[in-house]
Amino acid sequence: MTIDIMLPYYGDVAMMKAAVSSVLAQDDGDFRLTVIDDAYPDPAVPEYFAGLAAEDPRVVYLRNDTNLGANANYRKCVALVEHPITVIMGADDVMLPGYLTTVRSAFDDADVSLVQPGVEVIDENGDVYAPLGDRVKAWVRRRAVGRSSRAVVAGEAAAASLMSANWLYFPSVAWRSAELKTHPFRREYDVVQDLALAIDVVRSGGKIAVLEDVCFRYRRHRQSDSAVRAVDGRRFAEEHRLFAAYAEEFQRLGWSHAARAARLHGSSRLHALTLLPQALSTRQWRGLRALVSHAVLP
Repeated sequence: MTIDIMLPYYGDVAMMKAAVSSVLAQDDGDFRLTVIDDAYPDPAVPEYFAGLAAEDPRVVYLRNDTNLGANANYRKCVALVEHPITVIMGADDVMLPGYLTTVRSAFDDADVSLVQPGVEVIDENGDVYAPLGDRVKAWVRRRAVGRSSRAVVAGEAAAASLMSANWLYFPSVAWRSAELKTHPFRREYDVVQDLALAIDVVRSGGKIAVLEDVCFRYRRHRQSDSAVRAVDGRRFAEEHRLFAAYAEEFQRLGWSHAARAARLHGSSRLHALTLLPQALSTRQWRGLRALVSHAVLP
């Protein structure tokens, strides 16, 4: 069964090439890699993929005429999916060689909608490290799944846990393609659309397989789009709207625990607090006000 690996691309060329190389080096070779270039202004990129596609028919390269932005390019990725399992990979992340073998096995073993494998966080230099936010994510995830090396979470418990701290690493997640088709990315979000997608799947009965097997490296560096939007407050404006919307939805479902977790969104508030020194040092006063408001107000 072929796995669709969709790679929406805009950004650092060297990191993108490392991501592509990690896909081509997979132990499990039954995949199709589709790269959707969101009009990145470098003529060397199409030339690079023309050479790859000529040598490997599993590589498909498409280029948008104009820049669509992250959300629209994700939706284009989903529209192009043809196979039962899909990964929407980050263009600066790295698959370890056993990634596809690991997630395929998880789908074979359980009737789940998505698989979250074990992840290492790397910096812009490729070195493994553990920022505070990721340590919090790991702690919340362990509370949700226990000590099992393979666990399945679902329903209100999964929703409440993800509202407490989004411990999913979206580029590393493998999805049932039917779920992506049924629950499209919400157009109103540009940074937290991945969490909204996961919650929509869980809210509709989907199950998450959580694995301890580390087979993916997620890159976290300061100049990522989400980091910049966090310091200037835009990320937290989106998160505020997301948590408020889901608190109401959970309340209607009778998921009072999940609704309370959405209203509290503790790790999101902690994240805002940790960014205050950076906002101060860069004199982003509007962002500073947004961070303080997000951190302390109901």
